Amino acid sequence: MINRKLADIVKDQKLLTLMEHATVQEACRCMWECRAGSVLVVDHQQCLTGIFTGRDAVRALAEGKNAEVTTLAQVMTPNPITIAADSRAIDALREMSNRGFRHLPVVEDGKIWGVVSRNDFMGMEIDRLDDETHLWECIR
Repeated sequence: MINRKLADIVKDQKLLTLMEHATVQEACRCMWECRAGSVLVVDHQQCLTGIFTGRDAVRALAEGKNAEVTTLAQVMTPNPITIAADSRAIDALREMSNRGFRHLPVVEDGKIWGVVSRNDFMGMEIDRLDDETHLWECIR
């Protein structure tokens, strides 16, 4: 199962989405209740406009923002990098590793399929990324 498609990984995932005008407090509550590390931020047409993660929450609070009134639009990562649903697990792992992401939205033709994080991947998939990284470091 080293070549799993992302569509298979997120197929049963419940989407955790909020509108841009939702507050940081609402997002944190949803993330806590759903045991999720991120919320996908959408517009009225349910198109992805941003992603809000635990890191964004920490940054907002460290900057002294009030979680009860600060909107996701003010603190989210806008227009996030996404990956297609027909991509493979290793492709997502590479993208997250190369860019320093913990969460990567899966979007195809404007449709949100879900979001993957490193915890969604199996040991063999992570081992493959580690092997590739090690090989790349040896080549340099």
